[in-house]
Amino acid sequence: MSEQLDKQRETILKLLTEKSVMKQDVYTNTIAIFNQLKDLLKERAEDLSAEITQVDKRVNIFYKDISLQSMQLKVAGDLLDFQMHSNVFEFEKSHPMYKGAYIRSNEMNSFCGIISVYNFLADSYKYQRLNDLGYLVARVFINRENHFFVETKTQIGYKYFNFSEAPISSDNLNDIINELIIYSVKFDLYTPPYDAVRQVTVYEMQEKSSSAALRTGKRLGYSGTRESSSSFDDEAHL
Repeated sequence: MSEQLDKQRETILKLLTEKSVMKQDVYTNTIAIFNQLKDLLKERAEDLSAEITQVDKRVNIFYKDISLQSMQLKVAGDLLDFQMHSNVFEFEKSHPMYKGAYIRSNEMNSFCGIISVYNFLADSYKYQRLNDLGYLVARVFINRENHFFVETKTQIGYKYFNFSEAPISSDNLNDIINELIIYSVKFDLYTPPYDAVRQVTVYEMQEKSSSAALRTGKRLGYSGTRESSSSFDDEAHL
C-alpha cells in the first residue's frame, strides 16, 4: 500500500510540475498579450480620432478599459468588444492542429489561452438594448511559447490559420486590429425582412421606449441566406 501511495504522489507532483506549470505559463502569456493589445488599441483610438475629427467631428472613436480581462474599441457606429478568458484550453484530438509538426513535436504546445473579439452596434450599449445581438469576429489563441493562430471569418484568416513559426509580435497585433476595424465598419446593418418584424407584443411596445425589448442585429432575420451563411455560422448563438 505504501508503494502505491508513493507512486500516486509522484504522479501528482509530475502533473503539477509539468501540466499545471505549463498552464500558468499560457495564462501569463495571454494576459501579457492582452495588456499589449490594450496599449495598441488606446494608441489606435487616439490616432484615428485625431485624424477623423478633422474630417467630421460627428464620427467618434474611443477606447474604454472595462476590466482586467475586458476592453472595448468604439469606431463610429460599431463597437469591438475584446474578452480574455481566464482559463486555458486544449483542442480535441480531431482538430486540424494535431496534423501539424509543431503540435506533434510536443502536445503541450496545443494548450492555449483565448482572446475573443465581438462586434456589436455601438447603440446597443449606448441605449442598453440588452436583447441586441453581437457577432464573434475573431478568436486569438496563444500558447506557452507565445505562438498563436486566429480563428476568424475576416481577411486575416488566411494569414494566421496555423500556429505561427515565431512568437506573436506588435506588428501581428496591429495587423489583427486593423483588419477587425475594417471588417466591422464594412459589415453593415441590414433592414430585416418585413415578415420577420411584422408582429410585436404589447409588452414589447410598452418597453420600446427603454430600447431594451426589440432586438437588433446586423443580420437579424437573415439566417439561411447565402450571404449570412457565408459570413457567420449560427449567428443567433454567438
